[in-house]
Amino acid sequence: MLLNLDTGEEHSFADVVSYTVADAGNGLAYVASTEDEGGDGLHLVDPATGQSVEVLAGEGHYEQVAFDESGERLAFLSNVDEWEMDQPSFALYRSDGGAAEKVADHETGGVPAGWWISENGAVSFSEDGDRLFFGTAPRPEPEPDEEILDADRVTLDIWNWRDPYLQPMQLVQANRERNRSYLAVAHEGRDAVVQLGTASIPDVSRPESGMSDYVLATSDMPHRQKVSWDGRYEDAYAVDVLTGERRMIVEAVRGFGGASLSPDGTYAYWWDETDRDWKAAPMDGSGPARSLTGSLPVAFYNELDDHPQGPPPYGGATWVEGDAAMLVYDRNDVWRVDPSGAEPAVRLTEGREADLRYRVQRVAEGGGGNFFGFGFGGGGAGEGLEEGEVLFSVFDMGTKASGFARGRTDEAGRVEELVMGDVRYASPTKAEDAERYVWTRQTFVEFPDLWVGDADFGNARKVSDANPQQAEYRWGSAELVHWMSNDRTPLDGILIKPDGFDPSQQYPLMVYFYERMSDGLHSYQPPLPNRASVRFSFYASRGYVVFVPDIPYEIGYPGESALDAVVPGVQALIAQGFIDPDRVGVQGHSWGGYQIAYMITKTNVFAAAEAGAPVSNMTSAYGGIRWQSGMSRMFQYERTQSRIGGTLWDERDRYIHNSPVFFADKIRTPLLMLHNDEDGAVPWYQGIEMFVAMRRLELPVFMLNYNGEGHGLGRQANQEDWAIRMQQFFDHYLIDAPAPRWMEEGVPAVVKGRDLGLELIGKPVSEEGGVSSERGSSGERGASRG
Repeated sequence: MLLNLDTGEEHSFADVVSYTVADAGNGLAYVASTEDEGGDGLHLVDPATGQSVEVLAGEGHYEQVAFDESGERLAFLSNVDEWEMDQPSFALYRSDGGAAEKVADHETGGVPAGWWISENGAVSFSEDGDRLFFGTAPRPEPEPDEEILDADRVTLDIWNWRDPYLQPMQLVQANRERNRSYLAVAHEGRDAVVQLGTASIPDVSRPESGMSDYVLATSDMPHRQKVSWDGRYEDAYAVDVLTGERRMIVEAVRGFGGASLSPDGTYAYWWDETDRDWKAAPMDGSGPARSLTGSLPVAFYNELDDHPQGPPPYGGATWVEGDAAMLVYDRNDVWRVDPSGAEPAVRLTEGREADLRYRVQRVAEGGGGNFFGFGFGGGGAGEGLEEGEVLFSVFDMGTKASGFARGRTDEAGRVEELVMGDVRYASPTKAEDAERYVWTRQTFVEFPDLWVGDADFGNARKVSDANPQQAEYRWGSAELVHWMSNDRTPLDGILIKPDGFDPSQQYPLMVYFYERMSDGLHSYQPPLPNRASVRFSFYASRGYVVFVPDIPYEIGYPGESALDAVVPGVQALIAQGFIDPDRVGVQGHSWGGYQIAYMITKTNVFAAAEAGAPVSNMTSAYGGIRWQSGMSRMFQYERTQSRIGGTLWDERDRYIHNSPVFFADKIRTPLLMLHNDEDGAVPWYQGIEMFVAMRRLELPVFMLNYNGEGHGLGRQANQEDWAIRMQQFFDHYLIDAPAPRWMEEGVPAVVKGRDLGLELIGKPVSEEGGVSSERGSSGERGASRG
């Protein structure tokens, strides 16, 4: 149905299976299909009149319909000419408003022998309409006609040590590879097409305009085995759009997205992990690759990064229009660097002096904002920024306050603070035709409602009240706390206190961590069941104090690093007198779950612990598979989060030292685990190893496996059930609530699905109707903690 919103006039079109509207609003194309012969075809409609023109008709498929920027030209794929054949091939068609003409098919010059035009490759025009980009692919072998009986069918996977990717990884990617297409281009007035992507250099990036003389092609093919233990490497090439000729720009770029193309296609650029430097090279080969930041007096790499590999930069680069400059970041400031090398680098902001962090803030126009997003900060290259005025996000590294400032892309020191406060701002969106912005802000207490104001964030007013029911509940407050680790490193953390907090009283403490989280001081967290972890606002509303400590890591000793950071933080809180030292719990998932499993083998400070999806045995996990991606787990231990920094054979003692299962006999803390049988990140046998070890040692341990769930819980019913059980577990050990039956007696498999065992047993009730402070019937809580 096409409806004129001014006049109310309607036009309807029957049997439509898909449609495409021109961005300019002046064209509507639709594909029709009927059960009767003669009804298939592609039609073009003038929205102003509702008149329809038949572009191409005939039985077949019509795919990848696209208009050019003006809305006056149309391109698409169809296999109408070969529809009656056993394996009909697609052709590329173009229409200038009337009947379509064929541009290319599998017999056109330039299409590789044995290839055809791929229905999976997106069709698009260049900005001037003279180039048509589309996809090609090797033509698959026809399916055999002979039928094989199931009893005679053989199904197997063959693992070969020479395979570029492991078989599980190949299987995960199999459908994507079957549907892969390789970019090609058809030029106006030329009979042959130019193949840009190839089987050996498959990935091609081009500017959105499609007007550059070169495109960037990348390949990880020669380096694919290394992804199992050393990360992703890729080679980058400049490809001539007119001839298809290739020239290597850089070999074996590692990490942080590899090589990228500037918005107008003038430069290739990348982060050099070894030299810790941004580099760029002209795509036309007119000069060598240049160092852009290596000679500057500050670090452009993340100085807090503690992984056993080259550090990443402080975020991605942003380009100025016309590829005139790159904007890159050190810890605090935004720098303008010239990829041509003609102009010196310029520091645009002065954040280092006040320990502020400035970042380019992209601003969407119209309805493009993620209003209720919880994010903050600038983005990657995208389109080039207009030269001149620019919006910066601002973050106070000390207090965690945030805001926005106005500056310039072409002048240093011209920064004007617009708004700043002890809140967390999300990305603003600008009205399309007015100097008005809409944004959200949040704190631990303040829900991220919508705010509207002018271009300098003045005259701001809140225009939504999406969470009024919060006023009916006890909530809490969040503040920064500081302490020293065992190795005398100053650390930050978040401390959440319940409403009505009285420092003369003693409270139960819930500890949660995941690397460094203190920058999220002002993040709002609704009390909803989630995929795995405790909700801070929920536990604070029930009288718990919540502690979220930061953790720095020493390579080779991740478990010890967590212990050296978290336990001194807990002890510093206990020393202030408002935490009951016998009522400290800890909860974490995945990487956090591993560290908890490790810590309870070394300390008795926790009265109860929940470790979600923990690695318990690094020696067996090292040789495991991350089934969701099909990757070997080796890379995680040698180069990334697990931070061992070497192979199992080079660092055997470290792997054993950091494996909780080898020291399970030292545990005196009741442990709950969540580990599901479809976990694609941490194989669930890691949880099983920990469970059977503690069970054999007659130590209190529980493991919950939500059947068919992955690394976290996806089904809401499971999330709610887990939130209840985790609350029951901690309430029992930390605030003397009675145990539920699933903890006290278990739930036999014969009643699975009919009996959840959630009801509390041995429940003494006080005169006020609450849970008595007397112990429930579960017996000992564990050894003394110290």
